[in-house]
Amino acid sequence: MVSPWSTTFDEAEERLRESHPEGFDVEDIGRMAFDRLPEHERAAALDILFYTYWAALQADRETRARYQRSGGGDR
Repeated sequence: MVSPWSTTFDEAEERLRESHPEGFDVEDIGRMAFDRLPEHERAAALDILFYTYWAALQADRETRARYQRSGGGDR
């Protein structure tokens, strides 16, 4: 499913790659994309960001737990 947020995010990334070939931070993409969203789309974009952050945090916790269970945390 393509949302206005994902479309705007992709467009911002493309613009930054063209204007800053030397590199940029992911935060630059997010800020540019968020600023370009219509006001009525911003709440939904924040919901996506919050959920994505939470999902990544959970995945990281699960990965760390598996690593420790396998003995990787004993060194």
